[in-house]
Amino acid sequence: QVQVVESGGGLVQAGGSLRLSCTASGLSFDDYAMGWFRQAPGKEREGVACITWTGGSTYYADSVKGRFTISRDNAKNTLYLQMTSLKPEDTAMYYCAAETPSWWLCDVGNYWGQGTQVTVSS
Repeated sequence: QVQVVESGGGLVQAGGSLRLSCTASGLSFDDYAMGWFRQAPGKEREGVACITWTGGSTYYADSVKGRFTISRDNAKNTLYLQMTSLKPEDTAMYYCAAETPSWWLCDVGNYWGQGTQVTVSS
């Protein structure tokens, strides 16, 4: 019943920007922490950024600090990931997770979207 849907991925040149969006239905969007994860072929799934339900606290992976910004608009039931200064190593499938109870670790989620591909070319 719970559905999580990501959008906004695409192909971009190194140094460019993308904004990912995520909507969740079937749960109380503004009552749970949420996050973005990514996985590239041959690599472990990585928590990229997580955010508390109020948006007051965030987690970022060291690899994206200073370049990515996670935010949420609870009135619109939407989670965002603004990505700037993209690097080829950012290439991965990006997944939105609804309900990330250990947001400060950004390690698990209860509900997942289908993913959106981000490809950064040199």
